[in-house]
Amino acid sequence: MSSQPEFTADNYPVAVSEAKFVMDEDAFRAFYERTARGIWAYLARVTNDPQLADDLLQETYYRFLRARASHHTETHRRNSLYKIATNLARDARRRKRAEPENSADQQAIDTAPARDGGRSAEGVADLNRALERMLPRERAMLWLAYAEGASHNEIAAIMGMRPASLKTLLFRARRRLAGLLKGAVERETP
Repeated sequence: MSSQPEFTADNYPVAVSEAKFVMDEDAFRAFYERTARGIWAYLARVTNDPQLADDLLQETYYRFLRARASHHTETHRRNSLYKIATNLARDARRRKRAEPENSADQQAIDTAPARDGGRSAEGVADLNRALERMLPRERAMLWLAYAEGASHNEIAAIMGMRPASLKTLLFRARRRLAGLLKGAVERETP
């Protein structure tokens, strides 16, 4: 993962650094350490652009702090971050559609290391290729559900949809991913 920006009172805009936050600096620093890697990996997967993920990560935390919202639980704070990150990724995708596409900028990303350690490099490459063929919304739902372990209600809140709709869309995304992966396996088999 790229180096993550260090958030201190010195590098915030004046209006933000002078505001009183619900979290003090030490609490925020600890929260950032617990959540930044997951948010970055999510953004990198959804945008397919690690450099853009770096920028969006910083903007996500900036907007989180600027909102000065009262969060009652760690889960509520984390879900708020994912909602901000999702909206920023959508905005970036809209801006990118308005610009001419440059295929040289497309990079394969390897986000978080495999948790089970048993995945082969080929399997990870197949998964990356399959995910690249999916819609950004599908990638986001799958990442939140399986990499972050978010509940259907949490994902629906983050993605701005009804839980009943999410269940159907997540099912379809899983089925589409399985089909894409099965196609990769069938191509390898003689």
